[in-house]
Amino acid sequence: MTTNLQTFMDEYTPKINETLKQLLTKNENIPETLRDSMHYSIRAGGKRIRPLLVLATLKDLEVDSPDALLIASSIELIHTYSLIHDDLPSMDDDDLRRGKPTNHKVFGEAIAILAGDAMQTLAFETLADLPNTNSKEALELVRLLTVASGANGMVAGQVLDLEGEGESLSLQQLQEIHLNKTGALLSCCIEAGALLANLSGEEMKAIQNYAKHIGIAFQIQDDILDVTSTTEELGKDAGSDESSEKTTYPMLLGLEEAKQQLKHHHSLANESLSFLDNEHSLLKLFANYIVDRNF
Repeated sequence: MTTNLQTFMDEYTPKINETLKQLLTKNENIPETLRDSMHYSIRAGGKRIRPLLVLATLKDLEVDSPDALLIASSIELIHTYSLIHDDLPSMDDDDLRRGKPTNHKVFGEAIAILAGDAMQTLAFETLADLPNTNSKEALELVRLLTVASGANGMVAGQVLDLEGEGESLSLQQLQEIHLNKTGALLSCCIEAGALLANLSGEEMKAIQNYAKHIGIAFQIQDDILDVTSTTEELGKDAGSDESSEKTTYPMLLGLEEAKQQLKHHHSLANESLSFLDNEHSLLKLFANYIVDRNF
């Protein structure tokens, strides 16, 4: 990771964490058990790639939004809720997340489900209450996140992923799953920043293309790490895809071809950013980070 990106992450990750903490504590009427469950998953950490991508997009496009941290944190709330639900026994049935027992292992399934539900609605409440964003842009941000996280995006991908367990999927089917399950929310991060920048049609298409390819690259690297890393390195159960009988890129293509596909999508993502005319853009550095990470 370059110093430039590391400096950016070191500066903004604590700000994102503080914003999330403030959002979870602003309402004193939340029942204590529910609040504790929500805080537990938020405090578990994580790479904060999604909210950082929102802020990186705004930086690259030279947009200064006073609501940037709120917008970024709303997407992280959706991501965290999805992880809580993904880990449930009725879905992926995982015991570890970010190196700690999953939410339902600590608080029980019912509270875990409700904590996820509460995070989801808090995300949209946050976007509806942005103090410095005009109503038209705020409504469009709500629409972007709704589509990305709902039946046409992340939830669709989760359903296709569940239905694909034990099946031999084609490369096209595998990409459809992950363009929805993983890619839709990543794309939302990029498009949220682009929306506030009022990009032209061609530039918007280019940045959407970038988002598509880093989404695919992100999942390929996840699949590679699942078979090449340990549980301690990942912070979650290694080899979980194989035990769930899921089709993955290494399983379908072989490990070496999966690595070649990773390089291919990484290259296409960076080519899409040529309109920025900036070899050291944060988005390019993020693309490098996504494919080079080892956790």
